[in-house]
Amino acid sequence: MSELLKNENTFYSEISNLLKQARNTAYKSVNTIMSQTYWQIGKRIVEQEQKGQNRANYGDYLIANLSQHLSNTIGKGFSEANLWKIRQFYLTFPILDAVRPELSWTHYGLLMRVETDVARNFYIDECIKSNWSTRQLERQINTHFYERLLVSQNENAVAAEIQKTAPPPQPKDFIKDPFVLEFLDIKPSPELYESELETAIIEHLQSFLLEMGRGFSFVARQKRISFDGRDFYIDLVFYHYILKCFVLIDLKMDDLTHQDLGQIQMYVNYYTREMINDGNSPPIGIILCADKSESIVRYTLPEDNNQIFASKYLLYLPTEEELKKELQIAMKQ
Repeated sequence: MSELLKNENTFYSEISNLLKQARNTAYKSVNTIMSQTYWQIGKRIVEQEQKGQNRANYGDYLIANLSQHLSNTIGKGFSEANLWKIRQFYLTFPILDAVRPELSWTHYGLLMRVETDVARNFYIDECIKSNWSTRQLERQINTHFYERLLVSQNENAVAAEIQKTAPPPQPKDFIKDPFVLEFLDIKPSPELYESELETAIIEHLQSFLLEMGRGFSFVARQKRISFDGRDFYIDLVFYHYILKCFVLIDLKMDDLTHQDLGQIQMYVNYYTREMINDGNSPPIGIILCADKSESIVRYTLPEDNNQIFASKYLLYLPTEEELKKELQIAMKQ
């Protein structure tokens, strides 16, 4: 009897899984068809506008009347605002083959807010690679993911990554500066301790992994290493499955010092000599600090450094002006 019940439960689970898979497939298919249909509608609107290009305000007249007609014959969902959005969809993505089936109409609504083609293509590529939900995509756009990557590296490196002509991935290609940790909901305060910041990160680990970017997985918190009878603790340890290396993070509430860089270098050296196995790349060390001096970083680390990085963290969403300032400073380095 128990064997029969077990077989029945397995049977029920298999049927449930088949239905779930079918629903997911149907949902993706509907989203793909919807996006392609909206593209066709946008194309027709633009072509019709061009026929009446000599008539003042013809676009407004056309959209208003089309909205009324579709609302009467099809139903809700075709307000003037939505039709203007559909029109903009075609203008933003004038080639139908560029409309990716992996992305939903809601994804495209967010992508149309991105001002430049280069940045937009970057978000599309990352969104598909990392399987971002619309909420995750919205956060990355709102926190200026692309611009922060420019600050961390340089424009040519990012462009090369987008065009997929870049050399094998390097650690610097994955390290942001600054990190935006607004999801921790912590107000900047001189009384904030490193342990409190660390605890908040662990409690919001999924959001922190999203902020770190593609390829990171969590390994340990307060990882103890010991030698000569002394214990040391690394705040956070991750593994990067693209670079195939450990990533060691040290949290600092104050301005960065050369002693901080020496400490993270010691951690990296220990992992290099004691912890990595065949097939692993050399580990990376990242100091997340409230502020830093680029000169201290430059003169403390060797010129060919590709293992130790210092990034600022922000507990609030940065303004575009702040990011532009950071970018200008980075381009002068």
